[in-house]
Amino acid sequence: MVALGLWLLGAALAGTGTAVESWPVIGVPNGGPWGPWAWQEMCPPGTLATGFSLKVEPYQGRAKDDTALNGIRLHCTPGRPRGKPEAQTVESQSNVWGHWAEPLWCPSGSYLTGFSLRVERIRRGLRDYMGATNVRFACSGGAVLEGPGLPWGEYGAWSPSCLKGLCGLQTKQEPIRGALVDDSALNDVRFLCCAQ
Repeated sequence: MVALGLWLLGAALAGTGTAVESWPVIGVPNGGPWGPWAWQEMCPPGTLATGFSLKVEPYQGRAKDDTALNGIRLHCTPGRPRGKPEAQTVESQSNVWGHWAEPLWCPSGSYLTGFSLRVERIRRGLRDYMGATNVRFACSGGAVLEGPGLPWGEYGAWSPSCLKGLCGLQTKQEPIRGALVDDSALNDVRFLCCAQ
C-alpha cells in the first residue's frame, strides 16, 4: 500500500518538474503499455550520468514494421568535464533493431537530472505502433538535450528532477513478436536517482 502511495505521488509530481531529493526512481505517465520491465543498471560508485546515447531504428517505410527507439545508454563519469575517456556505459535491456548513435553530453560540470519521453499514440489493428520514439534530458545547468529519435508521437510531461543526478535506468521492452506481427520495442523507461 505504501509503494502504491509513493507511485501515485510520483505520477502527480511528474508533470510539475518538482525536485524530490530522496526520490529513488523517476518516471513519466505517458509510457507505452507493452512489455515487461527489465533489470536495473546502475552507474559505478562515485559516478553519475553526464551523457546518454540512443539505439534507434530508422524509418522503414510505409509497408514495413517500425520500432523507433530500441535502447538507452547512460554514460557515467565522476562529474568532471564531458567526454572523458574513463566514462562508463550502463544500459538496461535493449532490443535488436537499429544502431547506437553518438553520445550527447551535458555541458562541462553538469549532469542529467530529469527526462521527457516521446511516445506514439496507441494504434491498434493493422497499423504500425512504434512505442517510444525519442527522449530528451534536462541537465543540472539548465541545458536540454534531445536524442536523435524519430519525430512521431508526442512528448509527455517532464519527470521529477533528481537533485543529485541520474545514476541508473530500467527499460520496459516488448519482446520480439515474430514475422508479420507488429513490434514496438522500447515502450517506457524510468531512471534511478543518485543517493549521494
